[in-house]
Amino acid sequence: MDSSPEKMTKEVDIYRDTWVRFLGYANEVGEAFRALVPVSMVWASYAVATVYVSADAMDKGKKAAAEHGDNPGRTTRVAVAVVDTFVWQALASVAIPGFTINRVCAASLYLLGRTTRLPLSVRKWTTTAIGLSTIPFIITPIDRSVDFLLDSSLRKVYGGGPKHEP
Repeated sequence: MDSSPEKMTKEVDIYRDTWVRFLGYANEVGEAFRALVPVSMVWASYAVATVYVSADAMDKGKKAAAEHGDNPGRTTRVAVAVVDTFVWQALASVAIPGFTINRVCAASLYLLGRTTRLPLSVRKWTTTAIGLSTIPFIITPIDRSVDFLLDSSLRKVYGGGPKHEP
């Protein structure tokens, strides 16, 4: 067993262990600002998050290819790594949180309009603040729920997959 420091330290995953991870949350920020910015900016935030998801999936595919060399089943393992990462990230980083923040902001704007006499600009900024402050609270529950969903469905088809590690 190699106990050198290089082998004992966990490799840093640029897509999950560095600031790059925050690019996956771009669409949530876009949704929080939806009431204040042109819709094209919201869609641009989704483009940033989708590029992040795709880059992470390609990275995991390259790592799986390197790990399995020329062994039989290499193509399958690479495909599983790419698909599992892409589906997980698409659900946990883009679709579910984007929808969640969108609905939180829509409900906030509606309720503020019905229950207060605040000017529209104040209601929109308040809605944005509520949306942004919601993001940290939804991340872990959504991540765990997507793990459970994939463990209960897609991962059964291909015999498991890499679980997301925050």
